Amino acid sequence: MAMSCKDGKGIMDNGKYVRYTPEQVEALERLYYECPKPSSIRRQQLIRECPILSNIEPKQIKVWFQNRRCREKQRKEASRLQAVNRKLTAMNKLLMEENDRLQKQVSHLVYENGCFRRHTQTTGIASKDTSCESVVTSGQHCSTSRHPPRDAGPAGLLSIAEETLTEFLSKATGTAVEWVQMPGMKPGPDSNGIIAISHGCTGVAARACGLVGLEPTRVAEILKDRPSWYRDCRIVDVLNVLPTANGGTIELLYMQLYAPTTLAPARDFCLIRYTSILEDGSLVVCERSLSDTQNGNSMPPVQTFVRAEMLPSGYLVRPCEGGGSIIHIVDHVNLEAWSVPEVLRSLYESSSALAQRATMAALRQLRQVAQEVTQTNVTNWGRRPAALRALSQRLSRGFNEALNGFNDEGWTLMGNDGMDDITILVNSSPEKLMGLNLSFSNGFAPVSNAVMCLKASMLLQNVPPAILLRFLREHRSEWADNTFDAYSAAAVKVGPHSLPGSRVCNFGGQVILPLAHTIEHEEMLEVVKLEGVGHPPEDMMPRDVLLLQLCSGMDENAMGSYAELIFAPIDGSFADDAPLLPSGFRIIPLDSRKEASSPNRTLDLASSLEAGAAGSKSLNDPSVSNGATRSVMTMAFEFAFESHMQENVASMARQYIRNIISSVQRVALALSPSHLGPHGGLRPPLGTPEAHTLAQWICQSYRCYMGVDLLTPCAEGSESFLKSLWNYSDAIMCYSLKALPVFTFANQAGLDMLETTLVALQDITLEKIFDDHGRKSLYSEYPQIMQQGFACLQGGICMSSMGRPVSYERAVAWKVLNEEESAHCICFMFVNWSFV
Repeated sequence: MAMSCKDGKGIMDNGKYVRYTPEQVEALERLYYECPKPSSIRRQQLIRECPILSNIEPKQIKVWFQNRRCREKQRKEASRLQAVNRKLTAMNKLLMEENDRLQKQVSHLVYENGCFRRHTQTTGIASKDTSCESVVTSGQHCSTSRHPPRDAGPAGLLSIAEETLTEFLSKATGTAVEWVQMPGMKPGPDSNGIIAISHGCTGVAARACGLVGLEPTRVAEILKDRPSWYRDCRIVDVLNVLPTANGGTIELLYMQLYAPTTLAPARDFCLIRYTSILEDGSLVVCERSLSDTQNGNSMPPVQTFVRAEMLPSGYLVRPCEGGGSIIHIVDHVNLEAWSVPEVLRSLYESSSALAQRATMAALRQLRQVAQEVTQTNVTNWGRRPAALRALSQRLSRGFNEALNGFNDEGWTLMGNDGMDDITILVNSSPEKLMGLNLSFSNGFAPVSNAVMCLKASMLLQNVPPAILLRFLREHRSEWADNTFDAYSAAAVKVGPHSLPGSRVCNFGGQVILPLAHTIEHEEMLEVVKLEGVGHPPEDMMPRDVLLLQLCSGMDENAMGSYAELIFAPIDGSFADDAPLLPSGFRIIPLDSRKEASSPNRTLDLASSLEAGAAGSKSLNDPSVSNGATRSVMTMAFEFAFESHMQENVASMARQYIRNIISSVQRVALALSPSHLGPHGGLRPPLGTPEAHTLAQWICQSYRCYMGVDLLTPCAEGSESFLKSLWNYSDAIMCYSLKALPVFTFANQAGLDMLETTLVALQDITLEKIFDDHGRKSLYSEYPQIMQQGFACLQGGICMSSMGRPVSYERAVAWKVLNEEESAHCICFMFVNWSFV
C-alpha cells in the first residue's frame, strides 16, 4: 500500500518504491555531480543537510545513486554506439565507392583485353605505338604527358590547375592508377582506413581513404601545412597566390624534402597547388610539379638538391553526416631513383615507403588532432597531447637537420674520416646556439659556443630493423659511452631532475617513462633517466642524465616504415622551448621481403657471441633461411663544445662514433638468424636451466598441483614440451625467487603481452607490470603459492614494458619444482589477455 509523504517529501510504498519530487531530484543530482559514488557516511550527511530527504531511507538513496550511475553508463554507451554507427556508415560508403571503382576497372580491363584480341587477330601486333590508347597497361593510363609550352599568366596557370584537378580525381575515385591493397592493411572501422599502393605506374603512388572527426576546412588547413606533419618535409615556400573566378585559389610553391640517409641527396619540387570546391560541396586540394615548359617562373636548380617530380596528387575532403569528414589522399611522385646508389634504389622505388612516410602520416595526423580536441586532460610532466606532439616534431626535425647539414643553416664541413666514412660538421650560427647555455644550479658559467655533428651510414644484413631498434632502446649500455653522455649533458647545462609518475620501465641502468604515443602506437615519446653516469668535466660526481627520446617503427609487420631512435639531453625543468640537440639512429629497410620469424626472437648478446657458429644450429624453417633482409642504418650525433677545443672534441667524438659502429655491428651479428638457437631464437636466458629442462619442470609442476595437463599429450621428449609451451596461446612467464623478483622466461604470448624480448625480459621486475591493486592481490596470495603450491588470481590490469595497459580474464600461479623437489621459480599464466 502506498504511503503519501506530504510537504514535498515524496511518495513511498513500504520502502520498495519511491517517487521523488523535483526538489529531491535536484538535491540528489547536485550531489551526484560532486560525487557519483558517495559513501554511506556521505549519504547520511546528505540526509542531515537536506531536510527534504529526511523521509527517504539511506538504502533508497543508495539505490537512487546506483540507478543514476546505470543511466549515465547507458547514455555513454548509447552515444558510443551512435558514433560507431556513424563511422560504420561512412566506412560502408567508402567500401561501396571502392567496390564501384573496382567494377569499373574490371570492365575497363575486359574491354581493353577484347580490343587487344581483335587487333592481334586482324592485323597482328602493332609495330610500335606509344600512345596511351594503343598500349594495354592493365588499367594504367599515361598521366605524365608532356604539355606544350603555355602562357605563364593566370589563364595558363588556371588551365594547368584544371587539368591537375581532373587527373587527381581520376586517381582518387577512378581507375587512372591500378591500386592494390597495401600488404598488412585491413579495411574496417577500427583500422587505419583503406590503404592502397600503385602497381605498374610511373614513379611511386599511394592512396588512403578514411574517416576523420574534423570539418573539411580544418582538414585542408592541416594538410596544407605539410612541415607540421610530414617529417621528411623541410620547407614549403608560397611564391605566389592567385584567386580564381570560381572562388578557388592557385598557389605556386617551392618545397624541399630532407634526405633520409647520408648516402643520398635531398629532393626539391616546384609545384602548383589548386584549392577549389566541387559542385557536391567537396573540398579539393590538388598539386603537381611545374616544368619549365609549363611556366616561366619555375625555380632554377638548387645546389645539393635533386629536382623531383610530383604527379597529380592531393586531397578530396567531403563532409560526413553527423560531423567529421571522409577524406581521399593521393600521393604520386617520381623521386628520380637514378640519382642514388644502386643499393638505395629500392627505397626510392617503393610505394609502401611513400605510403608509410607521407600518405598514412597525413591520416594519422588528422586523427591525432581530432583526438586532442576531445582530450582536455594533461599527461605526465603537465603537458597536453598537442605540446608533446610538438616536442616529437622538434626532435625529428632536429635530427633531420643534423643528418642533412645544409649550409644555409650554418653547417660547415670539418672533415671526413675516409677509413670509417664518418663525416664531421660544425655549426657556430647564433640560431643553432640559441638557448643551449641555460642557467646551471651548480654555478658553472655557460661555455658552449659551437655544435659538432658526426654522422655515418652502414649497411646491415639479415637483421630486421624493429628487432635491432628494440635492442638499442632497451640496452643502451651495450653501445653507449656513459662518460660521453654525461659530458654532452653537461655541455648543454642540464640541471637536477627526477622522474614523476609511477608508470616507469627499468632497463638496467636506465629508467623509461612513457609520455605519449600516436593512436596506432607507431610512435612513442618518452623520458629516459640514465642513472649515475660517468664523470663529467670539472670533477663533478656521477649524476643522473635526462633524455627526451622518440621511438618509432617498432612494428616489424609494417612494410616500408623506418625504425628510428632519436634522443636529446633535456633540462630538469623540461620547458616547452627547451633547447634540443637531437642524436640517434634511423634504420631503413631496403628489401620488400620480410622474415616470417617473430620479432621477439632476441637473444642474450653475450651468450650468443660466446657460443659462436659451432654452438648454434641452422634454422630448419625455410621462411627464415630464405628471408634475408638488407637495411641501411644512418646515425647522427650532436655535441655542444667550446670552439677552442674543437680538435680535441672531434677526436673524442670520432672515437665514440667508431665504438658505436662496432657495437652495432656486434649486436646485428648476434641478432642474425645464424646465431639463433635450434628453436628460432628460443635460447635460454642467463641464470636459468636449459630451456628444454625448464619446460619439463613447468609442465610437470602444473600437473602435480592442478591435477590436469597444461599441454595436450604429445610425443615424448623435451623438445616437444618446449615447442608446445612456446606456442601456447595464453601468456606464460616465470620469475625468480629473489628479494626483487625478475622475469627469467616467457613464451611467445608472454613476450607479446609484455612487449619485450627474451634478452630484455630479465630487466623487467614483477612490480613494474602490476598496479597497486595487482601487487596487493599477489602479495596476499604469495604465502598460499609457497605452501599450497598454486593460487588462482582474479582478472585485472597490468602494464607492458611499453607502458600499455593489458587486461586479463584470470591468472594462475604455481610453484615450479626442480629435480630435487625444491622450488626453482614461480610460473604465471595469464588467460585471455588483450591490450586495453
